[in-house]
Order: sequence, then C-alpha cells, then structure tokens
Amino acid sequence: MAATELTLVPRPRRMETTGQAGCGIDTPVQRAHDASLPAQGFDLTVTEDTVSLRYADDAGARYGLALLDQIRGQSHGQLPAVHVSDWPDFAVRGFMLDISRGRVPTRDTLDRLLDLLDLVRINQLQLYTEHTFAYPGHEIVWRDASPMTPEDIAWLGDRCDALGIELVANQNTFGHMENWLRHPAYRHRAEIPDGFELFGQHRPATTLAPTQDNADFAIGLIDQLMPHFRSRRVNIGCDETWELGRGASAAEAASVGKGRVYADHLLRLLNPLLAKGYDVQFWGDIIAHHPELVPELPTGATAVAWTYEAPKPPVDWPAPVVAAFREAGVDPETLSAGFGHTASAFTDAGYPFWVAPGTSTWRSFLGRIDNAVGNLIDAAEVGMAHGAGGYLVTDWGDLGHMQPPSVSYPPIVFGAAVAWSLEANRDLDLTAVVDRYVFEDATGRLGAAMDGLARVWDRTGLITFNASPLFVAVTQARSTVAGAADVDRITEVVADIDRAVAEIAASSPDSRDADTVKAELTAAARLARHGGYRLLSEAGGKAPDGEALAADLDEAIGLHKEAWALRSRPGGIERGLAELERTAATYR
Repeated sequence: MAATELTLVPRPRRMETTGQAGCGIDTPVQRAHDASLPAQGFDLTVTEDTVSLRYADDAGARYGLALLDQIRGQSHGQLPAVHVSDWPDFAVRGFMLDISRGRVPTRDTLDRLLDLLDLVRINQLQLYTEHTFAYPGHEIVWRDASPMTPEDIAWLGDRCDALGIELVANQNTFGHMENWLRHPAYRHRAEIPDGFELFGQHRPATTLAPTQDNADFAIGLIDQLMPHFRSRRVNIGCDETWELGRGASAAEAASVGKGRVYADHLLRLLNPLLAKGYDVQFWGDIIAHHPELVPELPTGATAVAWTYEAPKPPVDWPAPVVAAFREAGVDPETLSAGFGHTASAFTDAGYPFWVAPGTSTWRSFLGRIDNAVGNLIDAAEVGMAHGAGGYLVTDWGDLGHMQPPSVSYPPIVFGAAVAWSLEANRDLDLTAVVDRYVFEDATGRLGAAMDGLARVWDRTGLITFNASPLFVAVTQARSTVAGAADVDRITEVVADIDRAVAEIAASSPDSRDADTVKAELTAAARLARHGGYRLLSEAGGKAPDGEALAADLDEAIGLHKEAWALRSRPGGIERGLAELERTAATYR
C-alpha cells in the first residue's frame, strides 16, 4: 500500500513519501534520543535500507513506534519509503469519563478504554466523581452505587503508568452534590434542602451552601481521595451551582451579588488546596458569567472552559423554553456560540484555562457525531489560538448514562486526533479508522453503521439542545425542544435504524469486546427506534399501536439491561431504568 493510502491515527502533521518501496517490515529500528525535537515529538524515516526513529522523550519514542506498527500492519512484506515528522498541538490531551450518573465501569471496561486512549495518544484520564468513590465514613452515600475503591484506583494507576497516561482525581465539591444531600445526615449542608425548580421540573437539592464549614467538608473529601492518586492534579468541579443565591445565601447574594458569593466560596476551596501543593482545576462556567472577578482568582489554578454544542446560529426557541433557560441563568442566544464565547472571560484576563468539548453521546442512545465533530474542532481552534494549556474530551452520563461505551469510541478517537494535530486530522476518515483500529472489522460495516446511527438525531424535524429528539421522546424530557415532527423523515429514520441494526448483525468485528459491542449497539438502536415510534404516533404517522409499543419498549429495556451487565457494575442502572419505566407505565 502506498504511503498516501495508509489509514493512520492520529494522522501525522508531516508525512513525505517518494512513492518508492522501502525496506522490509522486519528491518530493525535504529533509535536515537534527540533533545532538539518538540516535547512528545518524533521523526520516523524509512528508506530502502533502514528504519530510523529520533524521539524527544519516552512519549515520542512510544508514539513513533506505534505509528510504525500501524504502517507495518498495512504493508505486505515491504514498508513504503516515508519520512514522518510529528508532535502535538496540545501537550495535555485528556479524556474525562463520568462515573456518577449511573454507569460505574468494570475493570475490564476500563482496561478496554485504556487500550483506546493509548491508540490515539491521550495522555490524561479523569474519572468524574460525585458519590462513586468509597469514602471511609460516608458509606451511606456510596454503598448502593458499586463505587470505585482504593484498590480499583491503585490498579488503574498501574495500568495508566504503563501507558504514559496521567490518572487525575476529579471530585465535585460545590454543585452536583445531590447524591450526598438526599441523605438526612448531609441535608443541612444544602443551599435549599427541600429542592428547587429548574426547567419546569422540581429538582432535589444539588448545591452546597457557600459556607466555611462546607468548604472544610469538601476539602476533607479531597484529602481522603488524593493519597490514592500519584498525580498532584485535581479537578474540584464547582459547575452548575443552580440554586446558589436562592436559599441559604440569598441575603448575601442580594447584598453583594451572586457572582461575588460564588467567587468567595471558590476561593475557600482553591486557596487551601493550592497551599497543600495541588495543581487545581475547576469548571469555568459560573465564574465566566462574572469576568470582572476572574483576575482575582489565584495563580496555580486552572479554569476548564466547557461547551458541548457545535457553533451555529441561535435557535428560535419557544417562549416557555426561553423562560426556562433564563430562569436557570442561561442565555439562549449564546448556547451555540462556541468556545470563542465560552473561554472569553479567561482569554481576556490572561488566566490559565483548558478547553473541554464533549463526545455528544449523552442524552442520545446513539450519539450525535456531526455535532461532536464540530464541537471538537471548535475547541481545538480556540484553544490553539488562545494558548489553552490542555484539551479535555468529556463523556457525560446525564439521565442515567444510557449510551453504551462503544457509542463514545468514535468521538473519543476524533477528539484525540484533532488535539494531537488539528490540521492533519480535521477531515479524518473516522469510519475507516474505527473499523481498522477500534473494532477490527474487516467487512467495513460496523463503522459505517455506527456513523449512520449517530446522525439520525438531526433528521426528525425537531430541534433539541444537548440531546437527541429520539432520546427526549423516550424519556419525556421535553423542556428544550423546538420545531415540529416531520412524519416522512421520522419514518425514514426508523427504517434506517432497522437497516443499521442488520448491518451491525452482519459485521465481523474482531476486537476483544466484539460481541459486547454488537449487543450494546443493538440495544441502544432499539431504544432510539422506540423514540421514533413515539414521535410518529404523536404526529399522526404510521406507528405500532399501544400494545405493540408497550411490548417493544419492554423488549428494548430487557436488551439494555443485558448489555449494561456486560460493561458496568450493577449499582446505578436504576437511574436510567427509572426514566424508561416511567414511559413504559404510560402504556399500561
């Protein structure tokens, strides 16, 4: 195979070929350290006689040899003559996995994930935790959640070290504390113990009141967690503090402003942790709304700017949706403004920041790959233009983490590739890469089927924010929907899902998790198809009757349960099942 026809991931930023044949694939590699190369960089040269690799450091050597293995795998006895010069756009290329919204992965699932991260040169892993670490003295919070234990973290740390991946602690400490605050022993710590209204629904308490006692409590959790990690870096969260200023801190917020209340509590967390020698990250969404306060943040900390929608013009949302967004403190005009807007508070102030795009798989069953690609590219463009210190691909599990792990594999691959070299990978042939390296499907069917399934979300006539209309239809989470269902297009979507399921069945992946991948993709597709049936039924299209819908959803739920058990620990599955069972009850 000619060098120009090779399928490589990440694609090198510079690859020159003469079109001539090189030496044999078993030719020994002449290796040499070269401190003049960029960090993590390497030069690989294949001639008719030799294979030589110059590398900047251990990472560069590992990446260069891995690329050579990819070339060998597509050569038939003889390598092509090539010269590759490569190094990363972002020194830190991370992946964050949510393990707190239902799915806590088994060790085998984490091991499979690490193989993928190693393939695409991810060099940092964060496991996002709310309540799923086995904190001593807090058993009531995690006992039914199948949490990560100290032994799990030690095992994972060993695996990460072997691959040159930094394992980083990530524990929320301000918002998203609902799994603590629902227990009587912690209820007094809540900003609003009885819960609050958000997007037209009553929510349980999620935010700690901004007090010194609560800061000490949160720092105590970090002090318990950090000895199990070898890295001194820690992400303390502090995002989406929905209730702040509406309960315990209402009087203070009325006096000095909610931004000041938030910043003061953030400082209660940051300053002691920095004094302990930690490299502290925090989500930048709240403080970004108060850019005048950013210069007050301490040195040594890093804001992580996140947004998960690809840049596009504002949506004409219905008035109730606009009102719900504004009540939550969200400007609907900037929802899809991209990282240029999201990171501006930090770029304008010259404050250290990372960019954090997402896989776009949560609230979707099957993913939203076109949105993910746009979001991942936008993060790389803005991050490079403004000197972001790192690039963190996030994979969330909103409403029960019902998307299976394999749905997230393609956007993880793409995000890692553009974080390594944006210009070389922005048009990466993702389906070919997925088939060759991720699922090892020689038929070429699985990658195309997954790509097609990950695009049906945008073909219903409905517009959703941070979700697929098919997921929304099944879970009845209808607060952020615009447009009107298009019966003809939804009918096509249902037929396309059926065809994709047949293609998945006919594919021949040879990866270690091949059978699991086929089972979980089929289960996810069945749930998405049920969403299509519901949309057709509501719009007056041709759809199964109520009895058939009930049977279809029951069967899809059964497949979901079976697939879940192949990848995830048992604690937490009830979160997503509650969403599905609520819809199933409407048929009874």
